[in-house]
Amino acid sequence: MADDGEVDVVEILGDDYAKTILVRTRTEPKSVRALSDACDADPSTIYRRVEQLTEADLLEVHQQLDPDGHHHKVYAARLREVRIRLADEGYDVEIEREESAADRFTRLYEGFK
Repeated sequence: MADDGEVDVVEILGDDYAKTILVRTRTEPKSVRALSDACDADPSTIYRRVEQLTEADLLEVHQQLDPDGHHHKVYAARLREVRIRLADEGYDVEIEREESAADRFTRLYEGFK
């Protein structure tokens, strides 16, 4: 049976804003401003969804440098696939995520040892 975190992910994925955020960040990281425009929602609403998605490990945060030297956060989707099966005790939820940049670096570093 799924743990509470996996069930929470299913609930988060039911939100239209969360869906739009994940779709828009699937191929290219986006800022909250860009996501706010895409969702036609107030930035505070998008910040809440981004926080939920990040806590659920479905988004990762990157720092991006502007040409003028300032930096800001952008978000990239980590969600690859969700599988839900009906089990005797309820739902069995499996979540497949993209490998994070930190995990890729660690894997590459370990390969050099």
